[in-house]
Amino acid sequence: MKAFSRMLLTGLFTVLPVVVTVAIIMWLVGTLEGMLGGLIAWLLPEGAYQRGMGLVASIALVFAVGAIMSHWLAQRLFEVFERLMMRVPVLKSVYGAIKDITELFSPEKQRQFSSVVTFTLPGTDAKLIGFITRNDCTNLPDGLAGPDLVAVYLPMSYQIGGYTLFLPRDRLEYVDMPTSDALRFTLTAGVTGAPASGATRRPS
Repeated sequence: MKAFSRMLLTGLFTVLPVVVTVAIIMWLVGTLEGMLGGLIAWLLPEGAYQRGMGLVASIALVFAVGAIMSHWLAQRLFEVFERLMMRVPVLKSVYGAIKDITELFSPEKQRQFSSVVTFTLPGTDAKLIGFITRNDCTNLPDGLAGPDLVAVYLPMSYQIGGYTLFLPRDRLEYVDMPTSDALRFTLTAGVTGAPASGATRRPS
């Protein structure tokens, strides 16, 4: 009976990520199709609409938004829109949480993490995984500025948020691990696999 239960659980945990991934993709495709499919069907002559046009139009729209957001004026207008949204209590909580999640795994955010490092807590052997977000802190306001300080972001496991610490460079050790792997490793409390052979060295 124990062997049967073990094989059942093994199969479940093998299949579950695949099923959830496929379900999310199908939901996303259906949502994108539904967003513009009805509008396109209404605009086109009767019988001209083909299933999938809404999905293609949605992808094209997302691409167009990305192209428009590369312009500084569009970025400023969107910042004004975001500030207005953040003033509404319910929208502030929902939008803020979703934005934090998406930004954390976005390529732009990961490019800001120049290095994966560990920081040893004073008086202990415990190490925290962090990401260097600023190598030069000399131009920051008094109290944060320092020629030997770097800004290190420490994300929380299974939570949205984290801490930004300004630490002496010589207190950090560089970890030879891709940023994406380190993020998954940290945010899942070490559950996800990470390269075991990653070497550490002092950041230069």
